[in-house]
Amino acid sequence: DLVKAPFVKVEATKYTEVGYVGRDVESMIRDLAESAVAMVKKRKIEEVQAPAAERAEQRLADALLPGSERRASAPDIMRLFGGGADRESTPQPPPEEERARESTRRKLLALLQEGKLDEREVEIDVAESQSVGIPILGGAGMDSMGINIGDMLGGLLPKKNKRRRVKVSEARRLLQAEEAEKLVDMDAVVREALEKAAEEGIVFIDEIDKVASRGAGGSGPDVSREGVQRDLLPIVEGSPVSTKYGTLNTDHVLFITAGAFSSVKPSDLVPELQGRFPIRVELQPLKREDLARILVEPENSLLGQYKALLATEGVELEFTDDAVAEIALLAEKMNAEMENIGARRLHTMVEQLLEEVSFEAPDSGAGRYPIDAEFVRERLAPLVSDGDIRRYLL
Repeated sequence: DLVKAPFVKVEATKYTEVGYVGRDVESMIRDLAESAVAMVKKRKIEEVQAPAAERAEQRLADALLPGSERRASAPDIMRLFGGGADRESTPQPPPEEERARESTRRKLLALLQEGKLDEREVEIDVAESQSVGIPILGGAGMDSMGINIGDMLGGLLPKKNKRRRVKVSEARRLLQAEEAEKLVDMDAVVREALEKAAEEGIVFIDEIDKVASRGAGGSGPDVSREGVQRDLLPIVEGSPVSTKYGTLNTDHVLFITAGAFSSVKPSDLVPELQGRFPIRVELQPLKREDLARILVEPENSLLGQYKALLATEGVELEFTDDAVAEIALLAEKMNAEMENIGARRLHTMVEQLLEEVSFEAPDSGAGRYPIDAEFVRERLAPLVSDGDIRRYLL
């Protein structure tokens, strides 16, 4: 988001070797193309909001104009479908009536711009997408070709208008979105998106350690491990991939992979794939200071979630600074002595810490419930010291 680059995060465990049931690795590049098109289209739509708002107000003024329903007369409808009604046979309103209508229309536009008609109801025609009555599934290989049967039929079926009665404020939003879509040149969007994805695209492949082979010994094709690695080789190295928007070349796409590598090592990957990721970073274990910040700093922090949860029962949780430090200290100790699962350890420990409070809250009716370091030690110290219990609870 900061660098305005198309980004897609995928998990390596979704993919299998080409020809087997599962997702083809090239689909991650098609996802990148979709992300780029969505990003560019969003920016283009934001750029045309001013003219789109002006056009929406013009349509609203026409809809609010008295007698606007009668103007869609039978000869107009006949002409729409190629009927025999011509302009000369259609009765034209007198000039005085036209001038009066135009004067009323200008007054309506002024009132719309001032927001004085926002609460009034109006009937508008909004285009709705034509949906197919039954789901249509593509055959085998459709994913690898980047073809979506629903999209193909959606382009063939005509769009129809749906008449809705809404407030003017809602109508303005609907019409402005519709007009903005019309003002955006999708061919230009696709061209820019493909170029942006090819030059600035980022693909983050998580769980790469799950496709590393654990040594020979199995029988049959290893389609979800080494097969996936072999299919990744040409894409990471740089090759053209067909998408529904056109060909996307991956020569300059940035590939980042991540994995825990708890039961395998990076050297267990195919040697050619290792060579395509020359920059390697080893993450350091979280320290107690990091764990304490994770507990309180994020917008949806773990302690914030529990405060909000128990606030629904009328209980106000208060965590002191020494309580947060104590939880982080015990979590660091558990990560060092047992398997290091990082910040996930905090969730288990806070759940055990507040178990009694959570169950007693609906009946206790206590307003404030302070949590200090002594409370944390009282609840968690027995679990931390008992090796048998912590294997199951922590």
